[in-house]
Amino acid sequence: MKKNFIFNTLLLFALMVSNTSQSQDKLPVLVGTYLGQKPPGLIPKAFAPGVISTEGYEYSGVFTPNMDEFYFIRGSEDNKKQEFVIYQKKDNRWYGEVMSSRLGQPAISPDGKTMHLGRRFLERTNNGWSERKNLDLPFTDILIMRLTSASNGTYYFDTWDESNEDFPIRYSRIVEGKYEVPKPLSKTINTGTQLNHPFIAPDESYLIWDAIRSEGHGDSDLYISYRQKDGSWGEAINLGDKINTGAWDAAGYVTPDGKYFFFNRTISPGVGDALPNVDIYWVDAQFIEALRPKI
Repeated sequence: MKKNFIFNTLLLFALMVSNTSQSQDKLPVLVGTYLGQKPPGLIPKAFAPGVISTEGYEYSGVFTPNMDEFYFIRGSEDNKKQEFVIYQKKDNRWYGEVMSSRLGQPAISPDGKTMHLGRRFLERTNNGWSERKNLDLPFTDILIMRLTSASNGTYYFDTWDESNEDFPIRYSRIVEGKYEVPKPLSKTINTGTQLNHPFIAPDESYLIWDAIRSEGHGDSDLYISYRQKDGSWGEAINLGDKINTGAWDAAGYVTPDGKYFFFNRTISPGVGDALPNVDIYWVDAQFIEALRPKI
């Protein structure tokens, strides 16, 4: 990675976002793998407490496939607006920088060449990331919070409508070089309300998402479904009471090395117009194989 990566990235974001954050606060330097954090076991714990996960708003932490960059969204100084933060690893040390105001919910493609931001995206260049671009048809009129992609390019994404809480999770494959009209997944996935934040395994062997269901623990819970031999999706399996609580547990993501599962949890609601206290949690990802139905 070139030394001028952060400078060029900041410049690009400043040019493309009119309300770019002017925050120049220095973030702590962290040392070691996973931002110097001791990995969790089977009980989730806050990620980098006091640095990444604080008493403010932190959301949607993702690594690039080479595990050398970590992106997340956090509340700004007054915790009323949101900003986009990068931690970049150099010589085993992680350096943090506020890049811009929030651009969308980040998800990195398996090849590391694209940062999805809902229906917008950035492309990796020799100097960092491109300007923000919009997806073409058939996605231009769909409100997407989070879009993740499989290794073959298939998109899985949520859809949002303020008047409809059960808008479905959809997918779109590449057919003859173009993305097909998005199709909703089956009722195995699309049951309940607040059907959000799908994460597709790179090989499409499983899907993780969150929803409010009658059998859940309270607010949104995280679920997993496994691809069957016939290509259909198996039953939705709740990730259990170690990961899901009575709070909002959502926006799950598996690290590119397959070892850990990151998700978000609401700790307390915001006061007035302040953002809620939301933390980034992580846990050992071995539950993925433990929950897989035995055939």
